[in-house]
Amino acid sequence: MRLKDLLTQRFSAAMIAAGIPEDCSPMVALSGKPQFGDYQANGAMGAAKRMRANPRDLATQIIDKLNLEGIADKLEIAGPGFINVHLSPSFLSDNLKRINSRSLDKKDKKIVVIDHSSPNLAKEMHVGHLRSTIIGDCLARILEFQGHEVVRQNHMGDWGTQFGMLIAELELHLGDGEQAALALNDLEVFYQQSKKHFDEDTEFADRARDYVVKLQSGDKHCRNLWQKFIDVSVAHNLEIYQKLNVGLLKKHIKPESAYNDDLEPVLQDLVDQGIAVDSDGAKVAFLPELADKNGNPSPMIVQKSGGGFLYSTTDLAALRFRVNKLHANRILYFIDARQSLHMKQVFITGRKAGYAPHSVSLEHHPFGTMMGNDGRPFKTRSGGTVKLADLLTEAVERAEKLVRKKNSDLNESDIKSIAEKVGIGAIKYADLSITRTNDYIFNWDAMLSFEGNTAPYLQYAYTRICSIFRKAGIEQNSLIAAVNIIEAQEKVLALKLLQFNEVIDQVAIDCYPHTLCTYLYELASAFMTFYEHCPVLKSDVSEDIKQSRLQLCALSADTLACGLDLLGIEVMEKM
Repeated sequence: MRLKDLLTQRFSAAMIAAGIPEDCSPMVALSGKPQFGDYQANGAMGAAKRMRANPRDLATQIIDKLNLEGIADKLEIAGPGFINVHLSPSFLSDNLKRINSRSLDKKDKKIVVIDHSSPNLAKEMHVGHLRSTIIGDCLARILEFQGHEVVRQNHMGDWGTQFGMLIAELELHLGDGEQAALALNDLEVFYQQSKKHFDEDTEFADRARDYVVKLQSGDKHCRNLWQKFIDVSVAHNLEIYQKLNVGLLKKHIKPESAYNDDLEPVLQDLVDQGIAVDSDGAKVAFLPELADKNGNPSPMIVQKSGGGFLYSTTDLAALRFRVNKLHANRILYFIDARQSLHMKQVFITGRKAGYAPHSVSLEHHPFGTMMGNDGRPFKTRSGGTVKLADLLTEAVERAEKLVRKKNSDLNESDIKSIAEKVGIGAIKYADLSITRTNDYIFNWDAMLSFEGNTAPYLQYAYTRICSIFRKAGIEQNSLIAAVNIIEAQEKVLALKLLQFNEVIDQVAIDCYPHTLCTYLYELASAFMTFYEHCPVLKSDVSEDIKQSRLQLCALSADTLACGLDLLGIEVMEKM
């Protein structure tokens, strides 16, 4: 059981025994300062206000009924009724033995569908795709770590009017004898060429429009051209995912086109239920739940007047698939904040239509924008979109310069490997460490710094622990020593280690990875303080204390590595 859950359970029982209503929360939280204990229970004040009692008197009654034998060695009432809990060092030591026990009760296991990344295959992935990709990947890792069944869904944009233009352009290149892979080597340039032809060549534009109709009706020639385009685009994206160290694979791709056959049935079902109605030739779902200030319902078009379908139709079909075929208990959408209204419309309509019962949790987790130093969305110097592949390449190149500067003794292979992990890790951590809903300023110097709350600092903390074991001539995973907490710094570190699962549980609920980043930074800092004040390998340290402190070192390294892995960031033994 998590420390906080255990204390909450014991305090709740004591409050009920003291005659306090059952719905009064004990409000157990981590203490902000060590001198005020390890945890605080602040529920006496709220209960006292409700019962019109003296909060300090009520706190005394709670303590009289509280059973923390073997758990806390000191309880004290502070201020208007705070109860400070000082945990017993022996209790912390005993719990450290079970730190790697993280099994999930079968009854709590869920099927969680995660919709993330979802780039448009008409263009190369750019920096705007970074946040959805890595935040979604982090939550997938965390939920799998807890024991849930996670189904990744990469809802790639591979359909729509633009593809008529693109396959018409590809046909021109192939007609000139060029291979598809070469023609599509730079998707951004290819897109610009096709757009230029479309705007300037009437015959080309007519053919492109005709190809849209043929593509959607299953024309073999158009489908073949379309497939060549899709294959090259998907291969490009899979390379990005591999370099980013995210878990998205080809099998996770469930693109827009996968739902084509279900769009007409979804529309007909919405019409039959009276959810979608005629409006100027289009089929529209009017949602009073999202009415404006004048009471006008929010319109969601599910079929255009010309007969075409929209994102809303595809998203409803996807929702129906995820509930009926994937049997999802929880569906997480990592889509930027600009789509908030759209997602609300899809969720409300999906509920009304019966595609997602209320037992299935539908969650849109929006995120902010990566900004440049000018406070505007991150762009190239010329004002163009920054390709994600170029950003990652530059990150590794910058990291390599730093690695060469800091450690010239490494061989070339090690330098390349470390630079890859440091560069990619720095990009990801700089993003994940920011509150998900906030915008953030992209800054190379800050994210690649070996000081402060950065990936390089945490990776270095891990390698520093590895160096302790190399110096001791001991295998890190061979230790079976008990931890004997003597010094205050050892207790702080032990307590921080035991909070890991609480943090994981919290991130799994609210999908804010920065909470895990903050924890790992605090853990690394607690370890550094411990190491400075508590000698491990010095000759005057007794063998039992040495083994105890090495055990703390090993647990710290394991927890740092595990936490960073959940963020999708790799560690290394040398740096």
